[in-house]
Amino acid sequence: MSKKTDEMSVMEHLEDLRRVLIVSIISTIVLAVAAYFFSDQILATLMEPLTKLGQKVFFTGVTEAIFVKIKLSFFAGFLAALPIILWQVWSFIIPALKKNERFAFTFFVLISFLCFIGGVAFGFFGVYRYGVTFLLQFAGPTLAPMLTIDKYISFTISFLLPFGIVFEFPLISYFLAKLEIVSYAFFARNRRYAILAVVVIAAVITPTPDIITCLIVSGPMYLLFEASVLVVRIVERGIARRKRREQEAEMANAQTL
Repeated sequence: MSKKTDEMSVMEHLEDLRRVLIVSIISTIVLAVAAYFFSDQILATLMEPLTKLGQKVFFTGVTEAIFVKIKLSFFAGFLAALPIILWQVWSFIIPALKKNERFAFTFFVLISFLCFIGGVAFGFFGVYRYGVTFLLQFAGPTLAPMLTIDKYISFTISFLLPFGIVFEFPLISYFLAKLEIVSYAFFARNRRYAILAVVVIAAVITPTPDIITCLIVSGPMYLLFEASVLVVRIVERGIARRKRREQEAEMANAQTL
């Protein structure tokens, strides 16, 4: 009987996981369809670094323009559906958590969404626009760039998504510090290795092989690492103060007895 119950429990978990995947996929598709009606406005925003320089963008295939809009719509649809996707993940995991853990995980889901969107926004408004302008200046007066829309949008999406992922690092560091898995001393001791890791990761996620784009990406990534180190230090001091208060309370109780 117990075996059958366990099998049913596994089947129920698989059914819940299937529901999470289906809802996430459907929500992304529905919001991608909705985003398609605003694809011209989204495209105009992403092309703003080029249009302000007076650069023209071309397409070389009959279907290239429509497929670019579809690709862009799915990117926007995924960003719009991210709260739903995270909520589905939350609903799948939360039954296994304790009451105090549920609040922490709900907070984690909310902040992780804000960090991801903030990372994408920072990547575009804080790095990408200036990076594109900087890189195009190397053409000089004698060279004219012939940019195609498919490569430009693919480059843009490949550039922005890693920023959303990397912006999760301070949040992950916070929870790891709370669990006392990582410490400030560990980060400080391995800072030089972190610099090397940041450059390597930036080289991997950078959609172009040039060193300049790699440096443009690695700069903000290293600043996020330093922000994570600061977060860990603050959490570590809070834990130390709490433990000190607990020890003082235990000593006071012992003296009372």
